[in-house]
Amino acid sequence: MADPLSTIAATLRDAFASVTGLAADTIDPVVRPSDRADAQANGALALAKQVGRSPRELAEAAVATGLLDGACSLVEVAGPGFINLTFTPQFLAEQLVEAATLPNLGVRAATREIVVVDYSAPNVAKEMHVGHLRTTVIGDALVRMLEFVGHTVVRENHIGDWGTPFGMLIEHMVDLGGVDADLTIDLSDPSAFYRQARAKFDASEEFKDRARRRVTLLQSRTDAPTMLIWQKLVDKSADYFDVVYGKLGVLLRRDDIVGESYYQPMMPAMLERLDQAGLLAESEGAKVVWVPGFTNREGEPLPLIVQARTGGFNYATSDITCVLDRVERLHATLLVYCIGTPQSQHLQMVFKAAEMLGVLVPPARAVHVNNGNVLGDDRKILKSRSGEPAMLLDLVDAAIERGRAIVAERSPELPADEQARLADSIGIGSLKYAELSSDRIKDYVFDWDRMLAFDGNTAPYLQYAHARICSIFRRAGVERASVRQVVPVIGEPQERALALQLLQFDSAVHDTLDKFSPHRLCTYLFDLAQAFTAFYEACPVLKEGHEATRDSRLALCDLTARTLEQGLALLGIDAPERM
Repeated sequence: MADPLSTIAATLRDAFASVTGLAADTIDPVVRPSDRADAQANGALALAKQVGRSPRELAEAAVATGLLDGACSLVEVAGPGFINLTFTPQFLAEQLVEAATLPNLGVRAATREIVVVDYSAPNVAKEMHVGHLRTTVIGDALVRMLEFVGHTVVRENHIGDWGTPFGMLIEHMVDLGGVDADLTIDLSDPSAFYRQARAKFDASEEFKDRARRRVTLLQSRTDAPTMLIWQKLVDKSADYFDVVYGKLGVLLRRDDIVGESYYQPMMPAMLERLDQAGLLAESEGAKVVWVPGFTNREGEPLPLIVQARTGGFNYATSDITCVLDRVERLHATLLVYCIGTPQSQHLQMVFKAAEMLGVLVPPARAVHVNNGNVLGDDRKILKSRSGEPAMLLDLVDAAIERGRAIVAERSPELPADEQARLADSIGIGSLKYAELSSDRIKDYVFDWDRMLAFDGNTAPYLQYAHARICSIFRRAGVERASVRQVVPVIGEPQERALALQLLQFDSAVHDTLDKFSPHRLCTYLFDLAQAFTAFYEACPVLKEGHEATRDSRLALCDLTARTLEQGLALLGIDAPERM
C-alpha cells in the first residue's frame, strides 16, 4: 500500500508482537503525522497494561527489533512511550512509485458494504432553493468517495411527492383543464404553480373542500384521473430536477428518485410490526412510539408520532419505513442521511425506534450528516432580491456566468468551445468548493469574490495548480505516463515535504469518510497545492543545468497533478488542463 503511515503501522504491529508474544492481528498501533518528525507512533501505551510492562520499556524493545531500520533513518522513543519516526529518502521514493502505479493512487479499498446515501430531497412543484445546495453537494461528494474506496452505493433522492399539499395542487390542475391540460412548470420559477394553488386554497372554502376530498382520492390510489394528474406533476418536477443536477454536475438522476409515495403502501405493515413488537402506544388519540431519552421542553417524555389522530401518516412513519426498506430489501449496512441540522432530533428518534424494532442493529447503522446554513452578508439565510431564499438554479447560472467572465479575461486565446467548458468548470467548481471546504456543521457566508479568487483555499487556485503542472509537460514535450516508473530522488527539503504530502492522500480520503466531512479532503488538497508551489519555486524542473534531476522532478509533478485531479473529482469538480 502506498501509504507510509499504514506501512509503518504494519511493521510496528510485527515489532510489538515479537516483544510481547501477542498475535499481530490483535495489535493496532496508531501512527500519525508529527511536527517533531515525519510521524509519531503510539502503540506501547495501549499494550503496556496488557503485558505488565512500562510503555517506554515496551517502545524501546520494539525499536530494538530493528524492523523499522529499513524504512527509517532515525527512530526515537519520546515521553512515556511515543516513537518518533524519520523516513529514509529511499523509503519515501519507493512509496511514491507504488502510489503512481497502483489503482486509485494507492488509496486503500475499504471493507465493502452496501451504503445508501439519502441526499438532495426537493419537493414536487417547488423550486430548489439555497437550502438544497449543501445537502446535494455534500451528499454527492460522499457518494463519489464511498464508491472510490470500493463500496456499493445506492443513491436515493427522497423527494416530497405525497401528502396533503397534493390535494390543492391536483385540484388546481383540474381547474386548468384536468388530465388533458398541458402543465408547464417554468424552469426559472417552478414554484409559481404551487403559489397559485396555495392562494386559491387560502381564499376559497369551496376549493379547500375539494382539495381535501382530492387528498382522500389520492391516498386511495384507485381514482385514475387523480393518479394521472399526480404523475404529471411528479414528471414535470423531475424534468426540472434533471436540469439543476445536470448544470450542477451531480450524479443524481431520475432513476435515483424514491419519493414518499413509494413508501406509502408499506406504512400500515410497518405500524403492525411496531404493534407486534409492543412498541406502539396511544397518546392523545395518536399512535406513538415512546423513545427513551427524549423529552420536551417541560422535561416530559417526547412521543414519536407515527399516525395522527386523523389516521394520517407523517414524516416519522415514512422515515421508519425507509430504514426497514433500506436494510431489508437493499441489504444496506450503512445508511447516510445528508439532511440539515434542524432534523437531528427527529432522525435520532427514528433511528432509535428502528433499533428498538430490531432492524437497525449491527452491522447496520445510520449516520446523520448534518449541515449548517448558507448565509448572506447580513449573516441571515441567503436571500434573493425578492426577499425569498435564493433559488439554487439562479446560483448555478450566476456561477457559470461569472466563470465566463473570468475565462474571457484570462484566457481569450482559447477556442470558443474550450472557453465554454472552462467557464462551467471554474464557475460550478467554485460554487461547490466554497460549500465543501467549509466545515459542514457550521454556517458560512456566501461570497462570490472569495470563492472565485485564484489565491487562497478555492477551486480556481487548485484548478490552476493542476493546469500549471500540465503546462510543464507541454513545454517539456514529455508524455506524463513516461515518468511514472521513475524512482524520485528525494534530496531537497521541498521535495521531501511534497513527497510526504502526496503520500497522505490515502489517509485524507479515509479520514474524510470516517468523519463524513468533505472539508478535510479540501484542506488536504490545498496543503498539497501549497507544497507543490514551494517545491516548484525551490527545485527547478526544466531549467538548463538541472538535467540530472529533470525526470525525478517531473515524476513528482505528474503524481501531484494526478492527485489534485483525483481529489477534485471526488468532490465533483473538474480539473482543466489549460486555464
